[in-house]
Amino acid sequence: MPSIMAINGFRASAVASGMRYKDRLDLGLIVADRVQAAAGVFTRNVCQAAPVIWSRQRLRGARAILANSGQANAQSGQEGLEDCRLSAQALAGFLKVPANGILLASTGIIGPRLNLPAMTAAMPGLVSSLSPDGLGDFARAIMTTDTRPKEATAQAAIPGGPDIGIWGAAKGSGMIAPNMATMLGFVLTDAAIEQDLLDGILRRGAEASFNRVTVDGDTSTNDSLFLLASGTAGGPPISGGPGAKAIEEAILGVLLSLARQIAKDGEGATRLVEVSVIGALDDPDARKAARTVAESPLVKTAFFGADANWGRIMAALGRSGASFDPYKVDLDLDDVPWVRSGQDNGRDQAASRVMGKPEYRLLINLNAGQASHSVLTCDLSHDYVSINGSYRS
Repeated sequence: MPSIMAINGFRASAVASGMRYKDRLDLGLIVADRVQAAAGVFTRNVCQAAPVIWSRQRLRGARAILANSGQANAQSGQEGLEDCRLSAQALAGFLKVPANGILLASTGIIGPRLNLPAMTAAMPGLVSSLSPDGLGDFARAIMTTDTRPKEATAQAAIPGGPDIGIWGAAKGSGMIAPNMATMLGFVLTDAAIEQDLLDGILRRGAEASFNRVTVDGDTSTNDSLFLLASGTAGGPPISGGPGAKAIEEAILGVLLSLARQIAKDGEGATRLVEVSVIGALDDPDARKAARTVAESPLVKTAFFGADANWGRIMAALGRSGASFDPYKVDLDLDDVPWVRSGQDNGRDQAASRVMGKPEYRLLINLNAGQASHSVLTCDLSHDYVSINGSYRS
């Protein structure tokens, strides 16, 4: 199926390889005619998957990305790294590019080795079906428990230069508490841009988007976010000025959209909630308070049941490590003044109505300073337990 946008200089495809799943797209490929600059950020989990180790060392020479779902190739030892080398080498033969120019990304079950025979057998069809319109199929091939593909696009107008196209896709539904990016994310642009600028754009963008999403508090072994620029839009490489600002704003818009889609599609989720903390003593306190509330199982089950149990939020704040006076805290749900000065404000019925909506904002004012921070989260439903209670089996 065609993507919502094609990006000059890139082709993509996907096939059903049967590596783990049956009769569904599970192996995707993106190939660049050329890459002027490439950047990536990866998991900070100590247990890092083999494709993370492989790709981290090969960003600068990137020409293609091979991604599979169903098998994570994590905790697979030296054999896992060897499987990375063999899969890249096999694909390089079909693409006529160096094996070190192929980035790898995997998602799925931790532990088993890759089904390399199935992967390599699918490569001829994967390469022969490459198309500028193949990005949509690629976005579907990286899904595991995701209920829908996640794509976003943007355009940037460069003063005195060409219009720039940007496309992004991500997968993520469970094991989401990124400490760098998300489970898997891919962003492409036809901009001509300098390497150092691209690195900075990606790192700032990841911090402002994917690092503010949590579904269940678990950081994956495979988290990887790639940003490739082909330079095919033309013009001299952008290194700063209004052009750089326009590109960064457009890329951030794509990342924010993908991050929101991930939180909304959390495993078993029925509600998307933005937890916003204001009035914190400093930035670390704001982050701790927002993240603790957003990840609290008791708070998230209250979200699910539309239960206006504001005491759970106060208790989570109290263990967050943030400094504040509990009798100065105000809580709002959208426009409902729910709690004032840390005590009941007689608005539980109105709060419950807000909590019954599919999307809303919880605003927490600690009244302790000027710092703020926001995190996107979802509710915790029965389905989350069902999905993860039988994920491997």
